[in-house]
Amino acid sequence: MTNPAHPGRMLFVNMPVANLERSKAFFAALGFGFDPKFTDEGAACMPVGEHAFVMLLSHEKFAQFSKLPMADPATHALALYCFSVSSREEVDAVGAAALAAGGSEADGAEDHGFMYARSFFDLDGHGWQVMWMDPAAPAQGPEAFAASAQDAGAPA
Repeated sequence: MTNPAHPGRMLFVNMPVANLERSKAFFAALGFGFDPKFTDEGAACMPVGEHAFVMLLSHEKFAQFSKLPMADPATHALALYCFSVSSREEVDAVGAAALAAGGSEADGAEDHGFMYARSFFDLDGHGWQVMWMDPAAPAQGPEAFAASAQDAGAPA
C-alpha cells in the first residue's frame, strides 16, 4: 500500500528541555537556527526541514500541552529523533559537534552501505541520530538497492 502525499501537512515535534537557552546554544552548534516568530522565553522553534520543526519547550510550557507527566529521557526511551545530512563526512562532523557542545555519544558509527549514521544524546538526554542515505536507496528500497549495488560490483 502506498502512502498518499499530504503536501499541506507540517510536522511539529514538541520536546521538553530543562534550560531553553542552553539547549538553543547546543543545537546552534550543530548548525540549526530558530524561527524568531515562534521563539520566546518558553519555546524555541527549530526548523529541521521544509515542513518539519522541533519545538524546544521549557518544562512549564511543555506541561501546558501534555496532560501526562514528563518522562525522564535518561531512564525512559520515548523516541529517537533522526535527521539527515548530505554526506557521510557531514554525519561525522555533526556527531563531533554534538559531543563538543556537551552531548554524549549513544553508539558508534553504523554503516549499512546505503546508510551511515551516528547517535548521540543532547543535554537533556534525548536520543538523536544524524544520518546520510544514498539518494538512490529510498526510491528502490534498501534490499533492492543492495542487490543492484552488488550486481554493479559495489559494496552494499
